[in-house]
Amino acid sequence: MVSIAWGITGAGYLLQECVDLIAELGSVDVFLSRAAEEVLRMYRLEDNLRQGARAVVRDTMASAPVVGRFAHSRYQVLVIAPATSNSVAKFICGISDSLITNLFAQAGKNRVPIIVLPTDTAPEMDSAAPGGKLVKVYPRTIDLENTAKLREAPGVTVVENIEDLRKCLTIYL
Repeated sequence: MVSIAWGITGAGYLLQECVDLIAELGSVDVFLSRAAEEVLRMYRLEDNLRQGARAVVRDTMASAPVVGRFAHSRYQVLVIAPATSNSVAKFICGISDSLITNLFAQAGKNRVPIIVLPTDTAPEMDSAAPGGKLVKVYPRTIDLENTAKLREAPGVTVVENIEDLRKCLTIYL
């Protein structure tokens, strides 16, 4: 059985779809940033997530000792979806100051494949707000540049939508 580590950051973009995919996959340990916990509440998805995930790990410790699981080959792939522009910028700069950024760093150091679904992939996007209303979002140039840089990072696959994420995961399943 393939074991998946899935990090969720504080983004609403495709959050419902990510939670649905986690439930569909079943064998997923979910890691939540502090902002992800807030956003899951705003979108009323915390119960759905808990029902679908094998385990839910919250960002409560400064040193994030749970990332040591990558050194022990507990996971075959790390998914970070959705990934905010803030998280992507930290990935690019090598900053590891939270649970999610530490997961990214440790997966890379242990050569565990990483799949990232950034929130900022096009100059104009539709995103569902809490309640389901679609709103237009216009990512900043710096956010689009960071997403482009992430595409070049070794061991990282950047996907732009749930369908691509699903296809990418079939490689590991």
